[in-house]
Amino acid sequence: MSTSEMQMMQQKSEPASSEDDDPLFIQSLARGMTVLEAFRQAEGPLSLAQIAARTGLTRSAAQRLVHTFRKLGYLTLSEDGRGFRLDLPILDLTHDYLRLNPLVRRASPVLLELRRNVRERVDLSLFDGRRMVYAARMQSKRETFFATLVGNSVPTACTSGGWAVLAMLPEAEVDAILDDHPIPQITPRTLTDPAAIRGQIALTRENGHALAIEQILMGEVALGVAIPDADGRPIAAIHIAASLSEWAPEDFRRRVAPLAAEAVRSILPG
Repeated sequence: MSTSEMQMMQQKSEPASSEDDDPLFIQSLARGMTVLEAFRQAEGPLSLAQIAARTGLTRSAAQRLVHTFRKLGYLTLSEDGRGFRLDLPILDLTHDYLRLNPLVRRASPVLLELRRNVRERVDLSLFDGRRMVYAARMQSKRETFFATLVGNSVPTACTSGGWAVLAMLPEAEVDAILDDHPIPQITPRTLTDPAAIRGQIALTRENGHALAIEQILMGEVALGVAIPDADGRPIAAIHIAASLSEWAPEDFRRRVAPLAAEAVRSILPG
């Protein structure tokens, strides 16, 4: 069993809530969802044995659930017939999520205008605890394929938008995000020391935005500004990213920070 499969099983074994005591909670549906969740971070189609290992289900239970999802159209057999992969109806649900999300709807025209003004990559990411999930990506010419995909996620602790979100959270929540799990070393310059990241969070509180250099991608500078909800809690962030071969970090900050702040003001509900 691979390390990722062991981690998936550990995650599944951790009780998320008092589900056994909840009369409305449908255990069979929850088990079914673990089959779809098994494809997170998968590097290709998954065999039945791999799905069972990643979910902690028995092989027979995994087989029944995979068969059901194939009948419903959410899974399909891979081209070589050796495994399964997600199928198009999953994208229908993703589209409906984005279409119905009020923040994404408000932000879309603002992000388009921001992209026209800065002529660099502009992203909208949604805050989900230890990760930021990209809901909109308006690309520049430098991106790799997987980096362009909506739904791609990065650790909150490693990004400009994540630092901006952390700067708006209570210290106890910041501690939970930084201290509970190791911070991945994505590039040679990624900050993994919680104390160093807290230093960046403090700077972000002072400046109203975060500036990250080569944290996710070598040769990249990124500026992030958090988007709060009506109660002042951060729920998302705008990132603007550019190449260090074309921008000095402080020049980039002076150019895009006011535009990013204005974009956030335009997105906030009136």
